[in-house]
This record gives sequence, structure tokens and C-alpha cells, in this order.
Amino acid sequence: MFEDRPDRDVEVVLVGRSNVGKSTLMRELTGHDFSTGKKPGVTRQPNHFDWASESFMFTDLPGFGFMSGVETDQREAIKTDIVRYVEEHADAIVAGVLVLDGKSAVDIIDRHTERGEIPHDVEMFEFLVDVGIDPIVAVNKTDKIDDLDGRLDAIADRLGLYPPWQQWSGTIAPICAKRGEIDPLRACLRDRFHEHKRDDLLKFVS
Repeated sequence: MFEDRPDRDVEVVLVGRSNVGKSTLMRELTGHDFSTGKKPGVTRQPNHFDWASESFMFTDLPGFGFMSGVETDQREAIKTDIVRYVEEHADAIVAGVLVLDGKSAVDIIDRHTERGEIPHDVEMFEFLVDVGIDPIVAVNKTDKIDDLDGRLDAIADRLGLYPPWQQWSGTIAPICAKRGEIDPLRACLRDRFHEHKRDDLLKFVS
């Protein structure tokens, strides 16, 4: 089970499969470099980033799903820990950001669906909703996508959000963390802070 969580009242969590760019996104949000690796599953414990004078933090939770060299039971244990963490701290979490690899997400979701399985990404999206956290879907690596609108429509559809994706602009944020292009995500986070009457946090996503 994850331990050593800083005592903070408000939290934004990043969740998603391994290797979708969560650590890179954390760097863009916080200005602090986190270890990133080509090999999926580098992050096994949450990365918290907080400010000494503020009761707020960003948390990058470990990646779930396939990880090279990681046994199935260990993958399941990590996923269970993620679910428990979110459930336990749901009252403090003002935004749950599901990070997807925009290039591969649809294929992965469809592959699981065809096998009769609930895709991890869909399951995590629905889980956030179930525990009362309004999800934001950060569709990363947009620099590798040719027909971006078509891809975003397909992702919205897979998550049960009726296309066109533009009507979900408060939920779906196309980004390219590697290039520092995350303004759509910042806009979604500003909306969540405002909804929770925490305009004092807007400075973190300005």
C-alpha cells in the first residue's frame, strides 16, 4: 500500500497506463523534474509535489496495465493500490486526470473490448465518476496524431461521451506534454478549482 502521503487538504491526481507521459506532464505542471523512463512501470510509488506554504499538491500515481518485466499479480497489486488511494482520499481530490496516449488509446481499448474485457482506461474513467471525482481526460502525444478531431471523437465515444468531442471541452484536453503544450488541461483544472470554490489555487495552473 502507498505510504508517506503529505498532509494536504486538496489534491490533483494523475492516473493512466504506464508510459503515457504522466511524469513528463507532472514536470510541466510543477516545473520539477520527475524520473521518466522508456521502460513502462518506472514509477511504482506515487510522486507527490507540494508547496510548503500551501495545503495543495499534485500526485502522479503509478501506471497501470502492461509493464515490461512486471508480473501480472504485481500489476494487479499496483492497480488495487491506486484504487484504494483514490477511494481513501476522494474528498481531497478536486480533479482526477486520466492521461491517455492519444496515438494508441483507441486500439488498446478496442483490443480489450474484443476480448470481452473492460479496458483499464474505461474502467478508471468510470471509477473516478463513481467516487464523485469529475474526470479530466488528458489526451497526450497529440504531435503523433494526423486526424486529431477524428481521434478525439473516437476516444470520447469509447468513454461513453457522445461525439463530437468539442462538446466535452471541459473534460477532454488534447495536450503534448513533451512540447509543453498543456494549456487545454490547465483550463480544465481552472474550471475544477473554480467549481470547488478554490480560486486561490488558480495560480498553480495559470
